[in-house]
Amino acid sequence: MPIDTAVALAAAPRTQAFSWGASDVLLYHLGIGAGARPGDNLNAAALRYTLDDANLQVLPSFGVVVPTFHDTDPPALDLPGCDIDLQMVLHGSQEIRVHRPIPTSGTATLATRIAEVWDKGKAAVIVQEAEAHDPEGNHLWTVRSSIFVRNEGGWGGERGPSTKVDLPERAPDAEAAYDVTPQQALLYRLCGDRNPLHADPEFAAGAGFPAPILHGLCSYGIVLREVTDALLDSDASKVGGFSARFAGVVFPGDTIQVRAWDEGDRVVISATIAGGDRDGSLVLADCVLTKA
Repeated sequence: MPIDTAVALAAAPRTQAFSWGASDVLLYHLGIGAGARPGDNLNAAALRYTLDDANLQVLPSFGVVVPTFHDTDPPALDLPGCDIDLQMVLHGSQEIRVHRPIPTSGTATLATRIAEVWDKGKAAVIVQEAEAHDPEGNHLWTVRSSIFVRNEGGWGGERGPSTKVDLPERAPDAEAAYDVTPQQALLYRLCGDRNPLHADPEFAAGAGFPAPILHGLCSYGIVLREVTDALLDSDASKVGGFSARFAGVVFPGDTIQVRAWDEGDRVVISATIAGGDRDGSLVLADCVLTKA
C-alpha cells in the first residue's frame, strides 16, 4: 500500500520558516477577485484589500497559502509514509483559525504534521494540521487540511467522522455572485500553487477534466471574501475562522453563487454554480465562517 499509516502518523512535525510582505497580500487578494467589480478602484472598503496604505488588511485565508507563496515548482506531496500520484489527488477540505489578525508583513514558522488518515473505500483521506508562530512565539493561526487520494483506499481503516453542516430552512441573510474570470486560475497560481491541473490542458485531460480547473483554495478565498463583504462590513478582523469541504469543480468562466445565513457567532454558507448545465452544482459544502 503506498500509504503507510503507521509511519505517517508517527512522523515528527515538519517545520518551515517563511516571510511575506504587502505585495504578497495584494497579489493574493487580486487572485481571489478583490477589486474586480466596477467602482472597486474608488471604493474605500474594496481598497482595503488592494491598496498598500495604512488601511490594508489581510483576509485570514491568506494564512493557508503564505508558507508556500513563493514556490514556483508544482507541489511535491512529500509526505512521510505516503507514496502517491499527484494526478490522483484532490483537495478535500480546508480550515483556518486565526488567533490574532494576520499582519500585512512578517516572518513565521509553521510546524506541520499528519494528524489523521481515513479509509474511504475507493480513496484515502490524509489530514494535516499546522501551527504558525511568529519569532516572538505568538500563536498566529492553526490550519487543518485534507487531501482526497483516489485509488488508495480499501485497506480496512476507519472512515473518519462526519462534518456535515445543514443549511437553515429560511431565506439567506445575504446573497452574492462572483464571475470567475478566464484568467483567474492563471493569476491565482502565482500565489504559490503551480499544480499543472489548473493551467495545462493536457495534464487536466489526463486527470479526467475537459479543461484546467480553478484551484479549490481560490474558490475558498472568493467565498470568504464575498461573505466578509456582505455580512462583516468588509472587515477581515471580524473573521475568526473559516472551514469548508471542496465539493465540486469550478472552471474559469463559471459564476459562483454565494448565500449566507448569520447565526450569531458563525455564518453558514452555501456556494454553488449559477447558470449553465451545472446550475446549482456544489462548489463548497459544510462551509462555516466563525466570527472573531
